[in-house]
Amino acid sequence: MLTRSFCELADLLDGQRVLVLSGAGCSTESGIPDYRGPASRKIRRPTLYQEFVRDPVARRRYWARSAVGWQRVASARPNPGHQALAKMEKTGMVRGVVTQNVDGLHQAAGSRRVVELHGNLSEVACLECDASERRDALQRRLVDLNPDWSESAEAPPMFQAAESAPDGDVELSADAERTFRVASCLCCGGVLKPAVVFFGENVPKESVEAAWELFEGADVLLVVGSSLAVYSGYRFVLGAAEKNVPVGIVNLGSTRGDEIARVRVHGRTGEVLPALSDTLL
Repeated sequence: MLTRSFCELADLLDGQRVLVLSGAGCSTESGIPDYRGPASRKIRRPTLYQEFVRDPVARRRYWARSAVGWQRVASARPNPGHQALAKMEKTGMVRGVVTQNVDGLHQAAGSRRVVELHGNLSEVACLECDASERRDALQRRLVDLNPDWSESAEAPPMFQAAESAPDGDVELSADAERTFRVASCLCCGGVLKPAVVFFGENVPKESVEAAWELFEGADVLLVVGSSLAVYSGYRFVLGAAEKNVPVGIVNLGSTRGDEIARVRVHGRTGEVLPALSDTLL
C-alpha cells in the first residue's frame, strides 16, 4: 500500500480535520453494487421521482423489485473501510461523514456524525400524511399481500432476481412486476415512498445545510468511493476548490473531481482506508 500517491495522501491528512464524502464505492465490498463503478455490469435506469409519484405502474415495479432486493440491503454489514472511518472519527481525525449512500452502514460501523444526503432505505414515508414506517415492517406486509412470493430460495422462478441493483432492488421479470400487490399507508391509505432521494428529486435543504456545517470545520475534504457524477456530492468538491480546501480522492475509477484533487489514490476503500488509519493513528 506504500505507493507514492498513498504516502502523499497520508501526508495531506496528517494532523488535519478531515471531512469525508462517501459514495457507493464504499459499500460495494459489503455486497451492495454501485451504478457506475467497475463492478457495474451495465448502466441501469433508476426509478425517477416524477414517475414514481404519478404512475401506479412505476410504483408497482419499484416495490416488486424492492421486495426481493430488500433482504440484501438489510443483511449487509460494514466492511473494513466503514470501520476505519469510524475509528478515525473516534480519535478526532475525521470530523464527520457526508454520504450519498442510503444503506446506513457508516452508522452501523460506529460513525456518529453522519449526514445522509439521499436519505436511508430503512424508513418509508407516506406522500399524503407524512406518516413513517420501518422498512422491515413494510416488508412483512408486502410478503403477506403477495403470498405466492417468498424470501426463501424456493421463490417461484418469476420472482428470482436477475441482477441486484444499488438502490435496494433487483431486476425482475415483467410477469412478477405486473402481478405484484403494493402496500399502502397504514394511517391514511396513501402512497408510500422509501425515505430516500430519487433521481429528479431535490436533496432536502436541511441535509445540505448540515453537510456544509461539517464542511466549515474541516481542513481537508476526502472523497471515498464516489465518481462525483451526481451534483449533490460534487458541489462539496467545487466548494472546496473555491475555499482553497485541499481535496483527496480514493476511488477505483476516474471521478469528476480528479482535476481538482490534490492527491488521487486508485484503490478499494476497504483496503486504502484501513491502511490510512494504521498509518496515521
